[in-house]
Amino acid sequence: MKNVIESNHPLIEHKLSILRDKNTSTKEFRELVKEISMILCYEAMRDAKLDEIQIETPIKKMKTHRLNEDHYAFIPILRAGLGMLDGVISVLPTAKVGHIGMYRDETTYEPINYFFKVPDGIENREVFLLDPMLATGGSAIDAIDLLKKKGVEKIKFLCIISAPEGLKQVNKAYPDVPIYTACIDEKLNENKYIVPGLGDAGDRIFGTK
Repeated sequence: MKNVIESNHPLIEHKLSILRDKNTSTKEFRELVKEISMILCYEAMRDAKLDEIQIETPIKKMKTHRLNEDHYAFIPILRAGLGMLDGVISVLPTAKVGHIGMYRDETTYEPINYFFKVPDGIENREVFLLDPMLATGGSAIDAIDLLKKKGVEKIKFLCIISAPEGLKQVNKAYPDVPIYTACIDEKLNENKYIVPGLGDAGDRIFGTK
């Protein structure tokens, strides 16, 4: 699939093996989501543009390059996307943060939007959309649609586990949006959960089940 980047980093594979384990504690699960999100953020920023600046080291003046963090914004899809926020914020501490609130209708499996708050000037920023799980792709498509309506042109979607079905749907709807995923799993089951997956990411992050 075009514009789908699956990480093949050994550290991610190692951390995923612990993350998927049903016996992993809430505390450790949160820490692993944060760590994997950091690595995904590094991957997603390989094409970042740097400004040339001049600094002075303890030895001499020199020209170097620096990122303008004001050009970026992180938008977690609530609630599970919040688990990824600490990881990416540790990479770009001054980036702005917005929130998109969605939940899945348990009968139709369709996403329902209940909250949308983004920073001023969002249309001038590169937005990293965060959600640990990309299952059917419905939430991702709706979130991208909301951002596009706000005038955002550059969006990257970061997820930890993805299903081929969801990737295809998002890719079809928005081929211009790169998707960075730690792992592409086998499929969705009859309840639209990713197989083998890791269960409900939100419940495991917040310890609600």
